[in-house]
Amino acid sequence: MSEPRHAVVTGASSGIGAAIAARLLDEGWRITGISRTEPVSAERMRWIPVDLARPEALRDALAPVAGVDAIVHAAGVQRSARLGGLSAADGDLMWRVHVQAAEVLVDTLADRIADGGRVVLVGSRTMTGVPGKSQYAATKAALAAMARSWAAELAPRAVTVNVVAPGPTDTPMLRDPGRSATPPVVPPLGRLVRPEEVAGLTSFLLGPEGGSTTGQTLVMCGGASL
Repeated sequence: MSEPRHAVVTGASSGIGAAIAARLLDEGWRITGISRTEPVSAERMRWIPVDLARPEALRDALAPVAGVDAIVHAAGVQRSARLGGLSAADGDLMWRVHVQAAEVLVDTLADRIADGGRVVLVGSRTMTGVPGKSQYAATKAALAAMARSWAAELAPRAVTVNVVAPGPTDTPMLRDPGRSATPPVVPPLGRLVRPEEVAGLTSFLLGPEGGSTTGQTLVMCGGASL
């Protein structure tokens, strides 16, 4: 009997990251979850506690991780403000969690990803620009550029790299006081995106049918982009 596939998932304790980890566990994956707080399903996975706002701590924390078939960077934080009220500290926080953590994560594990492996970065439909979310949008837009660059580098090994970019998703982040300046808008389909739907799209990209999709940003927004 073959060993279960192994995925490293950041943000595994909440929201989209927790939904992705749960979906993959149900599909028989072995999960290494990385998050600041302990996941509810910690007994089903290997949990490595890391505050991704300090990405410099991530490289050492990943030292014992080996035999990687997939990487999913789902950790996220959102702060919002309009011009005239931008916070450099908030911008730095989002850059560290979204971009620098992704850099360290994939750079550290690149040589440990099996040929034919998968990388998924969780972006946002907001990456195209939304009033009041310029700093957040900038960090999410950076993920698309990194994914295309890494996809080209890893293509000879048949390792795919993609971004899943959901619109407003029903997660604790939506109720974070730090983003209260830009209340969520319900998409045209009449409801928020469900974390389980983002997990389903991620599962597709990690599965055998996703092997020819690379360097792409897949938007799931309930019609918000229309």
